[in-house]
Amino acid sequence: MSETELPEDYSPDILTLTDEDGQEFSFEVLDAADHNGEHYLAVVPYAENSKEKLEEDASLIIMRVGEEDGEEYLDVVEEDEELYEVSELFAHRLEELYDIDLGEA
Repeated sequence: MSETELPEDYSPDILTLTDEDGQEFSFEVLDAADHNGEHYLAVVPYAENSKEKLEEDASLIIMRVGEEDGEEYLDVVEEDEELYEVSELFAHRLEELYDIDLGEA
């Protein structure tokens, strides 16, 4: 199997979020991990059309899973130190999972 081929039974884990204005955004969850007592997701914007996927520059987005009043919510991690630590964690995990070299940023 080449690097760009996916197994026939591959089904992406899609997460759809709605912003304050009611606009929906879909993301593909690449990985999930715990760090310092918090749960994080590594996601990329989801494009259903494979040609669209290849034409876009997909940015990895790190989201923190929180809970308030028994309801889960997601926050984009923006604080520099937290983002750096969790990004490094996901970079190592994704390099191993997908057998790629992300190198130094």
